[in-house]
Amino acid sequence: MTDTDFRVALLAGAAAGTSVDVSLFPLDTIKTRLQSHAGFWKSGGFRGIYSGLLSVTIGSAPTAAVFFCTYETTKNFASSVGLSKSFPIVHMAGASFGEVTCCLIRVPVEVIKQRAQVFTNTSSYSVLRNTLQSEILWSREQGKPVDPWQSSVCGAVAGSIASGITTPLDVAKTRIMLAEKNSALASGSIPHAIKIIFLEKGVKGLFAGIIPRVIWISIGGAIFLGVYEKVKLICNKHFTEKGYL
Repeated sequence: MTDTDFRVALLAGAAAGTSVDVSLFPLDTIKTRLQSHAGFWKSGGFRGIYSGLLSVTIGSAPTAAVFFCTYETTKNFASSVGLSKSFPIVHMAGASFGEVTCCLIRVPVEVIKQRAQVFTNTSSYSVLRNTLQSEILWSREQGKPVDPWQSSVCGAVAGSIASGITTPLDVAKTRIMLAEKNSALASGSIPHAIKIIFLEKGVKGLFAGIIPRVIWISIGGAIFLGVYEKVKLICNKHFTEKGYL
């Protein structure tokens, strides 16, 4: 990697992912229980609000690290073939590839985490994809790269909008992950899951948990991008001083 060293992206991404997942875990639990078939109270209410924390703690660092390493590598590759890193399409491609790659880790972690959150008796960060356009514009306006706090603001604004719009997809994902083996929902069909949820609970059911989801992703987006940029600056400075870069 050129502008952002692989080691820097790895460390900054791991720090960002862990910070978000651990600090906002209770909100994620509430959101998951609101979206479950049994409903919030039958799924545990406010009891065991940290159920499943171990799995997400173990999975958050490598997931975010893989995401940002793929994201930065894609941007650097685009730059090497003559494309400007400021092009929104370059950022979008990097974020998309990053999401696909990190899902190899995220999906198993999510399944374990959500089942622990709901069955109490027993994350992207897509935000970044929606943040890139506003961040790029801010950078151009001030004539220099955005600061960590500016990345946080972009993450929060983009996260609140994106999370509200995509709530039905998140509800469907939650129901699929919580479905019993060999059931119709367990097949993994998003359209089928949305249809079932709509027939059961109408439009309201498709937007279950929207408030904690918007709060969680808004704050999470701010922490995720802010921590990433801050740790990246610290690592770049340290590695440069030591002669590693």
